[in-house]
Amino acid sequence: MKSSKFPILLFLAAFFFYSISTQSAPSNNKLFREYIGAEGKNVRFTDVPINSNVEFHFILSFAIDYTTSSSPSPTNGHFNIFWDTDNLSPSRVSSIKSRHSNVKVAVSLGGDSVGDGRYVFFKPFSVDSWVKNAVNSLTKIIKEFNLDGIDIDYEHFIGDPNSFTECIGQLISTLKKSEVIKFASIAPYDDGPVQSHYQALWKKYGYLIDYVNFQFYAYDKGTTVSEFLKYFEIQSSNYKGGKILVSFGTDTSGGLKPVRGFFSACRKLKSQGKLYGIFIWSADDSKASGFPYERTSQALLASPKCSLEPFLPCEIN
Repeated sequence: MKSSKFPILLFLAAFFFYSISTQSAPSNNKLFREYIGAEGKNVRFTDVPINSNVEFHFILSFAIDYTTSSSPSPTNGHFNIFWDTDNLSPSRVSSIKSRHSNVKVAVSLGGDSVGDGRYVFFKPFSVDSWVKNAVNSLTKIIKEFNLDGIDIDYEHFIGDPNSFTECIGQLISTLKKSEVIKFASIAPYDDGPVQSHYQALWKKYGYLIDYVNFQFYAYDKGTTVSEFLKYFEIQSSNYKGGKILVSFGTDTSGGLKPVRGFFSACRKLKSQGKLYGIFIWSADDSKASGFPYERTSQALLASPKCSLEPFLPCEIN
């Protein structure tokens, strides 16, 4: 009897270690994401070029747990809509998803500022009350707009990392268990308080987080390719096992810009099997120039030929 159990135990052990290894080594994909709707520039989903050979996520910006008054204040998890609903309405969400089977739409929570530019603070009264309010209010918004996921983009905090961890972790867990959302992402950047909150969240609830939208455009202006690649490795270590998406801004933000070698860095990461996706902040800022970098980003992700060699179809002219 004892000898008959040994092969079974070996099989179970092998299966366990295989499961762990596959979870900690995310595979490459062709994911392109773009934030949209935060700046009131009348941008629509249909303005943005969509490559049918990538997975495309629009991220509505933002839903915020603040009042919509002239002097916004925290609401302890009661989320309100702050994006441009005139141009990014429920009917337009449904329309863009029906026209493009590769498109999903998410909503980002928090953001940097609200109203006249005052900071958005993560400020729960208690974990239980915040989670209850957030689940209820976000479920209504997500169902009304037929959304697929959420993105966590709080950048200022009143409270300790543990409260943030429990509020956000329980929120994602509840929404996923109830099948209200299919995926969740976080959007940290290289700042001490920001990283302490998000890394605490990652340590406990990272298994629930599908993508890390790391804000590489928050690094200094004039970032070089070699510096960018170093930053990527550092953040890959900070969010070990996660799908770290690379990014740039089409506004006046910093980081590595396309004209300074962003796509060269992407080709190198792709050749190493580390390019899990690209996201851009934001469609509002890209509209005036006609979205050239959106086209290039998606072509790079979609093309199996992109490598370190220059002048391939994914190379920007």
